[in-house]
Amino acid sequence: MKNEKERDDPRPAEDEQLVEADVHGVQNSALIEMRREQICEAALELFLQKGFASTTIRDICAKSGVNQASIYDYIANKNDILRRLLNKLWFGRDVPTLAERLEQDDGASLEEHVSGYLRDAWSKKRKGTLLVYRSVPYLQADDRRTMWARDRAVIETLGKQLRALTHLPEDDPRAEVMANLIVFLAAFAPMRDWLNRDVDDEVILRTVSAGVAAMIERLAEETERAPAEKGE
Repeated sequence: MKNEKERDDPRPAEDEQLVEADVHGVQNSALIEMRREQICEAALELFLQKGFASTTIRDICAKSGVNQASIYDYIANKNDILRRLLNKLWFGRDVPTLAERLEQDDGASLEEHVSGYLRDAWSKKRKGTLLVYRSVPYLQADDRRTMWARDRAVIETLGKQLRALTHLPEDDPRAEVMANLIVFLAAFAPMRDWLNRDVDDEVILRTVSAGVAAMIERLAEETERAPAEKGE
């Protein structure tokens, strides 16, 4: 149960995940982990190939090699499999966010930070992105709320970083607008990459990264010029 402070705090947590079913049909924890991995790997391929709605538990059992009579010892249902996959592929913290990269005092330029973020998002998060895009219509209401809260938290955190970087005033919404655009580019560019099949991946990465960095730097320049222009 959440304490009073947590209930009163409207800020969503970036590390909040979808609630997985508490299934204990088998006592061997190593076996549970192995079987769940088999089930989820098979389900991921099927969800991406056939779609969530068209994939049946029978399909998942056939592809994973897990007996249909015992699959419910490891997962609760098809939605539980989807939650476990999204927690791993979409909510996983294996790829630093842009806000986390910007916090690093490693001497990298803004464009280099953006490039590293997009490179990881477009490669390591690709399957998670495709899964989210295709399965959102089938998410349960609580799962939708968690997905929304997590994205909101990521955007708010990045917005604060961009506001500090550009020195935008608190009442200027452009930091959050830019943060939302960057998260959108990171998440949904793979949905459109079939249009650029003949373009080298590095060319695309450099072009988009340079564009994002230029937009952020433009905001900083406008903020710096604003006091002087008011004084004219």
